[in-house]
Amino acid sequence: QVPLVESGGGLVQAGGSLRLSCAASGRAFSSYRMAWFRQAPGKEREFVAAITWSTGNTYYADSVKGRFTISRDNVKNTMYLQMNSLKPEDTAVYYCAGNRVYSSGYGNMASYNYWGQGTQVTVSS
Repeated sequence: QVPLVESGGGLVQAGGSLRLSCAASGRAFSSYRMAWFRQAPGKEREFVAAITWSTGNTYYADSVKGRFTISRDNVKNTMYLQMNSLKPEDTAVYYCAGNRVYSSGYGNMASYNYWGQGTQVTVSS
């Protein structure tokens, strides 16, 4: 079964907002840290934001600071990404990721063992 499931993607005009959700289950349940990555067509997957589950510490890529907010619901074991002031360059497939054990490289794909299938975000100009 899919350990992480993303939802909330869609089409929005520049300046608009979307909220993405990522529900964890199975082996991805109770992750030490969870994160969002994104991948645009023809480009490499890049880090967006991360959150350490127990402390709530957050980390952001420079490109989204001040516009995106990552959060979590401990009871539902769900992670969220609130995206405001969206730009066309934010267009990508957004993936959630998790790791049950400690790792220092929050922005490194290799630090995460569990991945969702992705949800498409398209921002039109």
